[in-house]
Amino acid sequence: MRTRALIAAELRELLDPDPLPGVEVTWLPSDVGTPAGPHAAIVPLLSRGIGAAELAGLPRLRIVANCAVGVDNIDLAACAARGVVVTNTPDVLTDATADLTLALLLAVARRFKEGQTLLDAGAWTGWDPRQLLGLELRGATLGIVGAGRIGRAVGRRAHAFGMRLCYASRTPQSTFELETGALRLSLEDLLARSDVVTLHVPSQPDTRGMIGAAELARMQRGALLVNTARGDLVDEGALVDALASGHLGGVGLDVFAREPHVPEGLIRHPRAVVLPHLGSATVRTRRAMAGLAVRNVRALLAGEPLVSPVLVGDGRRR
Repeated sequence: MRTRALIAAELRELLDPDPLPGVEVTWLPSDVGTPAGPHAAIVPLLSRGIGAAELAGLPRLRIVANCAVGVDNIDLAACAARGVVVTNTPDVLTDATADLTLALLLAVARRFKEGQTLLDAGAWTGWDPRQLLGLELRGATLGIVGAGRIGRAVGRRAHAFGMRLCYASRTPQSTFELETGALRLSLEDLLARSDVVTLHVPSQPDTRGMIGAAELARMQRGALLVNTARGDLVDEGALVDALASGHLGGVGLDVFAREPHVPEGLIRHPRAVVLPHLGSATVRTRRAMAGLAVRNVRALLAGEPLVSPVLVGDGRRR
């Protein structure tokens, strides 16, 4: 029987016409459930959950090649129990996501949304030295929560703007500290000291809801929050309240807890810049992500080493 695979239909135009030579590919739209069948591989988007129910319908599945860095849409324990390999797409989206993070930081710090709204309403009456005063980056402190690839890339960009850096991380990043002068702090101290806080940790049981009402209250009055990691890191209700009260000076968000739902209180707030999950949205990066996901499938089917494993066949995480 010819080997069969499922690939997210949205990746079709980003891949070669025959991405898996010798494999029968079914292109799977995001609005269609995961079909049962003798498929050896699936390349899903982050929006497709892969859990015990889906795995039960795919008895010959050998690999879930997630087209994302995060794997919070995949039940890793269920995959481990069935000996299914899980891979992701790290590295290739680091720069694109770091660029967007800095864009959001600048947009919120310099109050872009309010300025655009002023022009849209025809309410601008001319230059005024008091108008829409924002945060100057040079000399301001950026707190980076999670100093992985993307967090460090954001830090290097912010350092070039003259920002002071601190970071919270389970492990020290000595090279990053030498490059940028970043100071490692506890999360509590980072929140209290930072003019801007940016989140760069994965969504997992110990990080979901890590920024709630208490953490927002610990931040300086007028501080800014940027999140391009995962929406469920933040209690969105508490975030709306902190904006409404004026305790937070602004937020820049690219991710949300229940995508594609975005709370109206964030969409409408004048000091909230919100984007529809565009972190990796460049042509080069999205092609690289799709290509890396498919390379992992090719490697597994050929019996070669995986390019970017998260969970190997014996259930061990990498």
